[in-house]
Amino acid sequence: MGGQRPAAACSGWATAKTTGLKPEELIVITGAGGFIGGALVRYFREQGFRRIRAVDKKPLPEWYQRTAGVENLCRDVSHAANCRQVCQDAVEVYNLAADMGGMGFIERFRVECLRSILINTHMIEAAYQAGVQRYFFSSSACAYNITRQKAPRGQALKESDAYPAMAERGYGWEKLLSEIFCQEYWAERGLRTAIARFHNVYGPLGTWDGGREKAPAALCRKVIEAKDKGHDSIDIWGDGSQTRSFMYIDDCIIGIDAIMHCAELIATPINLGSSQLITINELARLVEEIAGVSLRHKHDLDAPQGVAGRNSDNTFIKKVLGWEPDTPLRDGLAKTYAWIERQYQHRRAGRRTGE
Repeated sequence: MGGQRPAAACSGWATAKTTGLKPEELIVITGAGGFIGGALVRYFREQGFRRIRAVDKKPLPEWYQRTAGVENLCRDVSHAANCRQVCQDAVEVYNLAADMGGMGFIERFRVECLRSILINTHMIEAAYQAGVQRYFFSSSACAYNITRQKAPRGQALKESDAYPAMAERGYGWEKLLSEIFCQEYWAERGLRTAIARFHNVYGPLGTWDGGREKAPAALCRKVIEAKDKGHDSIDIWGDGSQTRSFMYIDDCIIGIDAIMHCAELIATPINLGSSQLITINELARLVEEIAGVSLRHKHDLDAPQGVAGRNSDNTFIKKVLGWEPDTPLRDGLAKTYAWIERQYQHRRAGRRTGE
């Protein structure tokens, strides 16, 4: 697992290992068959934790990655009984389960995204009833007020910009309400919760086709397909002026661990994202540069585009942790492109993908 924490940690920096979590104590990770959840399972296993319960509703062969020596459960945690089962004996719970994907999925399946509230309400109650010490919730930058995101080069979003509330329809509102659950379970019931607002996580071993992939993976796949088929253009959703920041997966995992174990961040939403802003057109050109090609862009103005501009203001995380996600986009994208290219070639050869 790449990514680096500060050489000299500030007072706010702590991890599962430094806060005294014992190797034999149970860590539960939901959404473990997905991109971020699977990476988090592997991270904790590499940290020496021996009891990890990985949970996902997908059948095991469809998990993005599986880590040896881990208890894998196929359970739908939108059901309360399953949540009680998976939280039994847990010391820490990381809830990353959700029905979500890239902007195409989020805009087209708002009801499905909203129904993730069942996961979060049942999971936090089950964690509380099980006597869990710490509970992590993976929120999203989609919780931010959309009226603050109308300009491609607008001001970066700081944590207070979620209010007055006007989140993205469906997915964003579900995340914002689930944050409130985390805050109230701490205030009223004393459950120590952590809330990270993810900003566009990307990297190898993630979704790269099928409709749930995000912009970096989608553009990598499109460029790879164009090269393979001899096409001279790729489709871009919108006019390409939309701006985003993209966080490499290793930075995300390190940030989760630090946020979960920081005493100053209990029940406090915090940005977890890169502050390196880029337009979608620039992102496409960067992928082409990595691939060694130059392609025309055909802009689909009727495709889902999301907000005009979104970037992470990292003032707060730098103040508290003395750190921010800092993997250069080109470096992370080169690794991502190489991995997706292998998956594409494996599929063409009729071989299993995902490795």
